[in-house]
Amino acid sequence: MSAAALVVPNSMDASVYRGSSRLCLEQLPVPEIESGELLVRVESCGICHTDLKKIKYDLLPPPRVYGHETAGVVARTGEHVQGLAPGDRVCLFHHIPCLNCFYCRHGNFAQCETYKKVGVSAGFEPAGGGFAQYVKVMDWIVRRGVIKIPEGISFDRASFVEPVNTCLKALRTCDTSPEETVLVVGQGPIGLLFTILLSQAGVRNIFTTDIFRARVESWNPLEQDISSEIKRVTSGRGADVVIVAASAQNIVEQAVDASRPGGRIMLFAQTSHQETFALAGALICAQERMIFGSYSAAIDLQEEAAKIVWGNGFPEEELISHRLPLGDLEHGIKLAHSPTNGSLKLVVHPQN
Repeated sequence: MSAAALVVPNSMDASVYRGSSRLCLEQLPVPEIESGELLVRVESCGICHTDLKKIKYDLLPPPRVYGHETAGVVARTGEHVQGLAPGDRVCLFHHIPCLNCFYCRHGNFAQCETYKKVGVSAGFEPAGGGFAQYVKVMDWIVRRGVIKIPEGISFDRASFVEPVNTCLKALRTCDTSPEETVLVVGQGPIGLLFTILLSQAGVRNIFTTDIFRARVESWNPLEQDISSEIKRVTSGRGADVVIVAASAQNIVEQAVDASRPGGRIMLFAQTSHQETFALAGALICAQERMIFGSYSAAIDLQEEAAKIVWGNGFPEEELISHRLPLGDLEHGIKLAHSPTNGSLKLVVHPQN
């Protein structure tokens, strides 16, 4: 797309979180950019489970424009921006660490105070902004958090770069080996990404759970005892690694029960302070299990995540079940929170 074709209006549509789980389609001013910043016209934005929780459970005060799995076109560049120009097709990371603090030096990027600041906004307090037609990308994000999309790659596909990064980061922490048995709890969009990445890494014994069999052949926790099933196929031991890619009551306790003594349990979906669990100490201490978490993306995995998404065979058409205009976002949030047998990844198209 040529830069000349990018005519930027004064106002735009945005789905604004107004509290009490409400989203309102409103007209907002197109963000003004400053030196070092970008204005990006949003073409695709995936609905992420973390945004879903923030909206559904009113975790942060309104008003906000959420959405962070964002891909679009550079509409304007601020002074001193290098390497990017109007017309460039890009995907965005909304968090980027400072790389200098204690946490960055230890590789804990998501705990960096700079990382915790959201650097992409459609207005109000920065919250990602992808559920709007335009977003402002702040200078520290422009420097390290903008990735150009190759020719032939759709915006929908590019919107997966950030979530793939988060899964890669979690798998690095799990440190799985090909001969281990891995149980992925939940086969929604993120659980399916874990299953795909594990398979690509050569892990041979991957088992999954989900309440919807149409997604992938899985054990159904509503009909089967998952601990008994995994022990049946592991000579009574349990899984070496359990990845909890879904959120439900007692799901962590069930994951621990499905793991072997000495096993590892990765919590990926437990992002809210409202989610708690209770475990007998002996299950962890005496039986030498490890429970750990992984949250958000890692800057040192950006290129690897993008390479996976750009690669031949990335199954975005199998992962995406719904493409929605902004006006249907509230319906999309409800569907993502209470999925059906035919729903998977939901992607918003703000320009529709």
